[in-house]
Amino acid sequence: MIKVLKPGLATSVQDLGREGYYHLGIPPSGALDQYALRAANQLVGNPANCAALECTLLGPELQFERDALVAVCGAQMTPRLDGQDMHPDTAFAVKAGQVLSFDFPRAGARAYLAVAGGIAVPPMLGSRSTYTLGSLGGFEGRRLAAGDRLPLGEDPGRGRAGNSLPMALRQSLGGEVTLRVVPGLYYHRLTPEAARDFFADPWTVGSEADRIGYRFKGANALGFEPREQPFGAGSDPSNIVDSCYPIGSIQVPAGLEPIILHRDAVSGGGYAMIGTVISADLDLVGQMQPNQQARFVKVTLEQALEARRSRHKRIACLERLFG
Repeated sequence: MIKVLKPGLATSVQDLGREGYYHLGIPPSGALDQYALRAANQLVGNPANCAALECTLLGPELQFERDALVAVCGAQMTPRLDGQDMHPDTAFAVKAGQVLSFDFPRAGARAYLAVAGGIAVPPMLGSRSTYTLGSLGGFEGRRLAAGDRLPLGEDPGRGRAGNSLPMALRQSLGGEVTLRVVPGLYYHRLTPEAARDFFADPWTVGSEADRIGYRFKGANALGFEPREQPFGAGSDPSNIVDSCYPIGSIQVPAGLEPIILHRDAVSGGGYAMIGTVISADLDLVGQMQPNQQARFVKVTLEQALEARRSRHKRIACLERLFG
């Protein structure tokens, strides 16, 4: 067991997510940074999909009630064991009774704490991921709270202290982020000036950014072409008759602030989707801090598929490390 002494800002149990239920309105959830979760699990000898803790901006304080092998990947939130700094991206041993805490993030927004054997909360619809809006999965369907005691699975015995990611497979976080976007079904609804400005202007992450969506601010408002209000759609030109939302899709309510929908987002609604952040860049979105800058870059579907192939090759390299 792991006892939660302090829960941190928004700590939850996540794995790679529950696919196959989005058409029923249940989003995939899962780690916002899927690569970091895979890396942490790899270091401690877990399968890639083992449940771990996603620690957002302010990490938790945890007391281990048994010996364990752990690793922290993702945001640069230095783990501290009984107050002593430990190396991120490296597996290390924790003794029963020791307390693990985290420094403030120097870069990135979410760190992933994997424990050999995984966090053994009951699976729901094939996943242990937490979907807080639906009170589904994770630990009682919610973020962690002080006093919670998290069950651990059996250590598979495949990891060892000192396993460390090579520098070539570590993530580079912080600074201005470039997000590649495939223009969407309703991109043509933007005025030519708005279409130009969306990709030309720098945008800043808003304080409201969370697992549902990342809101961006600070650039020119985006104008939509005027149109006659369709039956079933809202009156604003950014409204459409309800449509499906893919993960990563970008909507701009009233043309003011783009929102990138992420892994806890609703599956559809009445805002025009002007584009979709490519799958290879979604991990970057989940690691952006409030007030961090980003630029959007237009790419073709063929370029998006090539980026996905490159990401899969990187994941394959990760999985061969300690196999």
